[in-house]
Amino acid sequence: MGAVIGLDHVQLAMPEGGEDAARAFYRDALGLAEVPKPSHLAARGGCWFEGGGAHIHLGVERDFRPARKAHPALLVDDLGALVAQLEEADVVFTEGKPLDGYARGDVADPFGNRIELMERLR
Repeated sequence: MGAVIGLDHVQLAMPEGGEDAARAFYRDALGLAEVPKPSHLAARGGCWFEGGGAHIHLGVERDFRPARKAHPALLVDDLGALVAQLEEADVVFTEGKPLDGYARGDVADPFGNRIELMERLR
């Protein structure tokens, strides 16, 4: 019998023509590396990012609506430092409700998609 062994990537939607805004947020503000899309998929637009084991794919959706409830939760090593970095890029951080063992909160990507940031507390 087969079994789930991990998570390969999270797909988020974005509006057509949003690649530069996606790069400014995911690459420049969050610090993820952009990875090339396979050529047969690149023609559709969008972009892919990865870092620290997280893989986020942004695909163009014609009737785009941001995901405000469904979201990826990214583990970070220093939430305070990342929040300061994001604030320098004019990204608003909203502190999350307490969750045992974590400091956490949310940001929105340039398209309104919710991104949760979580730091494991020692």
